[in-house]
Parts: sequence; C-alpha cells; structure tokens
Amino acid sequence: MEQKNKSIQGETEQKIYSYIGLATKAGKAVSGEFSTEKAIKEKKAKLVLISEQASDNTKKKFIDSCSWYKVPVYLFGDKERLGHSMGKQLRASLAIMDEGLADAIVKQFTLLKHEDQRRQE
Repeated sequence: MEQKNKSIQGETEQKIYSYIGLATKAGKAVSGEFSTEKAIKEKKAKLVLISEQASDNTKKKFIDSCSWYKVPVYLFGDKERLGHSMGKQLRASLAIMDEGLADAIVKQFTLLKHEDQRRQE
C-alpha cells in the first residue's frame, strides 16, 4: 500500500510539472521574483508556486503578497525541477496566469493534500 501511495504521489507531482510546462509554452506563466511579483500586483496571477528551497524571506514575501491579493499560493518542488519544467534554469517562484491551468494544478495539490499557504484574515 505504501508503495502505491508513493507512486500516486509521483504521478500527481509529474502532472503538476507538466501543467507548468503547458502554461509556459502557452505564454501563461512567468517566473523569477520580479515577474512573479509583478503578475500578482497586476492581478494577472491565478496561482503562485514557491519552491520549497526558496529562502524564508522569499516565502514570506510571496505568502504575504498572495494573501493580500487573494491569490492561491503553494510551496512545491525544488528550484531545479521548477526551472526545468519551464525550460529554464533554477526557479524559486512562478505565477500561472491561466484560470483553467491554475484550477487543474490546485486539483492536483488537493490530491496531494497540500495546503494553500495564504494567511487567513
């Protein structure tokens, strides 16, 4: 049973990376601190992902910003895999700007039991 759960988790994570790749190819994803922050503030971001390897300062900054602008934010993956899924180098943060892809990714996080990191008012 344990092995099956690990397999399902791996497949679910792979789906998330695939969705990130799709969003990137469609021009519906931005990455890097400046571009991600800009997408949030311009209300274009539908979902923000922060690498689990990002600094505490970076995590806090994006969680606070996403809480303020009411954008779902999740801690997920390492910088290398996030970057690779976008066809780039290391990435600590990225924003998905397509509602459908954002919803599809959130669904996968629900399966993984990942929590939206926004602070509750």
